[in-house]
Amino acid sequence: MNKSLTTCIIGISLFIAVRPVSAKQWTLKNCIDYALSNNISLQKTRLQKQSAIEDIRQSQAALLPSLSFSTSQNVTYRPWPQTGISSQGYVQSSVDKVYYNGSYGINGNWTIWNGGRNTNTIKLNKLAEQQATMDSATASKQLIEQITQLYVQILYSNEAITVNKASLETSKKNEERGQSMLNVGKMSKADLAQLSAQRAQDEYNIVQTESNLKNYKRQLKQLLQITNDDEFEVIMDKSITDDMALQDIPSVGMVYDAALSSRPEIQNAQLGIQSSDINIKIAKALRMPTISLSAGVGTSTTSMNDLKWGTQLKNNFDISGGVTVSIPLFDQRQAKTSVNKAIIQKQTYILDLKDKQTTLYSTIENYWLQANNNQSQFRTARVSTESAQTSYDLLNEQFRLGLKNIVELMKGKDQLLTAKQNELQSKYLAILNINMLKFYKNGNLD
Repeated sequence: MNKSLTTCIIGISLFIAVRPVSAKQWTLKNCIDYALSNNISLQKTRLQKQSAIEDIRQSQAALLPSLSFSTSQNVTYRPWPQTGISSQGYVQSSVDKVYYNGSYGINGNWTIWNGGRNTNTIKLNKLAEQQATMDSATASKQLIEQITQLYVQILYSNEAITVNKASLETSKKNEERGQSMLNVGKMSKADLAQLSAQRAQDEYNIVQTESNLKNYKRQLKQLLQITNDDEFEVIMDKSITDDMALQDIPSVGMVYDAALSSRPEIQNAQLGIQSSDINIKIAKALRMPTISLSAGVGTSTTSMNDLKWGTQLKNNFDISGGVTVSIPLFDQRQAKTSVNKAIIQKQTYILDLKDKQTTLYSTIENYWLQANNNQSQFRTARVSTESAQTSYDLLNEQFRLGLKNIVELMKGKDQLLTAKQNELQSKYLAILNINMLKFYKNGNLD
């Protein structure tokens, strides 16, 4: 291999080694999909659903008979044995001081009626499984809402940094111009110091905005359960336009009516009322008789019988069966207390439903108010930005001609920066709140 080729390969290798790895770019959909698969809190709610399914299976199995096998093996020492003593259904024919007894049995029990407690328990556990599903769905929607808010905040912060950097460049130019004017005696050191202070303030604004951006990214990474230090870049699914902030806002009533039938937290509260009705039935069943069937087979052996074990097993074999009816007469008020507590629980669920409905309406109304306020502010801010830009351009030219002083120039620049920031903030907040209304109405962000 010639020297030049070797040098080329080494150069390429070094380039690959030092080339920066591009950061993964996350869209809103990427963030949501990833979080729904990896968020730990959400995974916990799904485990609760699995646990509820196991409760269903157990309650269904309670309808079936129970079956058990038992055996007892005993060795006994009797120091002074006596012949002819009858014990355990056989006649002692051995006088061994140490002897062995064994018993074997299979027993079954089947509750055929207990006031419907078993069947209602199955229904109750099925409702609990549905509630666990609704809990998971509620957690998912809350997660999507949090991610969307952070996502928009990140997009806003990115643009805010761009605006602040543009303002900094203007401040630097003004400072440089001021230095030139100072050198020719057209500006005092005090005026130049003000221009330097304004430049420093713009630098501070950038640092602060970048800090806010990092914090928003940190919060978003936490929701996504990302624990590495890889670059984390958020990009727009599609270009954000002014029209998105000016689109029609759905009414509170329209969004609320749609949300009532689709929001999982409302459905969960309704399921709670249904479960309390079943709990009342289960509690009332405590006053009813319980009927159960029992059956069993058994046999026994002993070393104190001269017969072979096989013969003993045959001779001592028995089959038993029976019916048990249990009628509660006095239960120390347990049934009545259970019924009353179940009724109280139902009243609690009814109040819980009303509370969640009120909270839902208030949340939707807040998004609606914010959407309208920010949309109006955005319309005003756009005009204000245009006016501030025109005013600053004129001030800048007049300052150059010596017709305006440094204070007026700085004031004009501050007004322009404030106008741009207000426009940017109201734009993104309007988009966020409108999308949240659509989310509550349709159940998705499309």
